[in-house]
Amino acid sequence: METTRLVLPGPAPTARDTATLCARLARLYEDGARAVECDARAVTAPGLGAVEVLARLRLTARGRPLRVTGAAPALRALLDLVGLLELLGEAEQREPPGRVEEGVEADDPAV
Repeated sequence: METTRLVLPGPAPTARDTATLCARLARLYEDGARAVECDARAVTAPGLGAVEVLARLRLTARGRPLRVTGAAPALRALLDLVGLLELLGEAEQREPPGRVEEGVEADDPAV
């Protein structure tokens, strides 16, 4: 599948960039893009504006393939914090629910 690129502005996209980027993304899909790669290499000082831009882009994609590439550690940490880590194409690592045993040994007492 061919991927189309959308480049985020750096060093820190702001909420003001949201409408322009979302319009570009919608146009890419309208023009036949099957998957879009959002290049975040220029985002070197991410903040809540960058998170808002990426969250809105995700909503604009409406379930179509959208993946963020080139994310610096600070952006990766922010995306993880707000629950958007899946935009990087990585599975989230979660703790198992409390009081759940992963395995039971034959001599373990019943609870």
